[in-house]
Amino acid sequence: MLFGAHVSSAGGIYKAVDHAEAIGADCLQVFTQSPRAWKPTNHTPEDMDRFRERAAEAGIRYSVCHALFLINLGATDDTTYARSVETLRATTEVAEGIGAEGVVFHVGSHLGRGLDAAMHQIVPGIELSLHQRGPDGPWLLLENSAGHQQTIGVTIPELAQVIDGLGRPERVGICLDTCHLFASGIDITTQDGVESLLGDIDSRIGLDRLRCLHVNDSMMPFDSHRDRHAALGKGEIGTKMSLILGHPAVQGLPAILETPGIKGKGPDLPEMKVLRRYHKQGVKRWSAVVR
Repeated sequence: MLFGAHVSSAGGIYKAVDHAEAIGADCLQVFTQSPRAWKPTNHTPEDMDRFRERAAEAGIRYSVCHALFLINLGATDDTTYARSVETLRATTEVAEGIGAEGVVFHVGSHLGRGLDAAMHQIVPGIELSLHQRGPDGPWLLLENSAGHQQTIGVTIPELAQVIDGLGRPERVGICLDTCHLFASGIDITTQDGVESLLGDIDSRIGLDRLRCLHVNDSMMPFDSHRDRHAALGKGEIGTKMSLILGHPAVQGLPAILETPGIKGKGPDLPEMKVLRRYHKQGVKRWSAVVR
């Protein structure tokens, strides 16, 4: 498993590698623009080339870009929808420019209409980014949601429905967020719960399309449908996070922190050590089960 964190790109997108290196990460996630404003950042070719160079120097083995939080491919107004489609396209373009392996994004909200009623616009909205990538371009990774405000992707069947609607193209997959799983009512605190989750993914989507984990504890209780991240060991999931981290089916994936961190200023070196410890404990536990 690869271990990393969402890191800042302040001062230039290549600076994200410096921050990842400082906390001992071997993978990273970065925003390509401010996550809460529609205005894109103009990354020069030199800055993107520098990112690739620094990633190689620092031993970063996997990088992913997270798209804007404002994206809603289920929007009912034309302006928001057009901005959402263009922002996803632009993020994919930058991700390809820096050599990132994926683009993580939230599909958005169906606004009470239900997913079926929004599919006619979700599919073409994603297809624009699919068609503009090169054959070895970044994966587009739908992230599961906690279920607040009628968001799409609360369940594995919903994520599967979007991927099926696209025709199951190559390099389209999912990113699982542990806080969102827990908050949406998917139990990852027991062996049976983790097995059930991964079995559902395998049958409906395919485990080969699970490409990234967001490892976040939850401030809020199980099935709360509220997305509030906590540092590892400081929330409701606690040490049981080791169960999903150690499962044989997820070994080799990037495990990326999006937490306040132990020191409260974002993922840090002490929390990276906790992440590695949980992984080691989980591997040992599942190894005993397999035997």
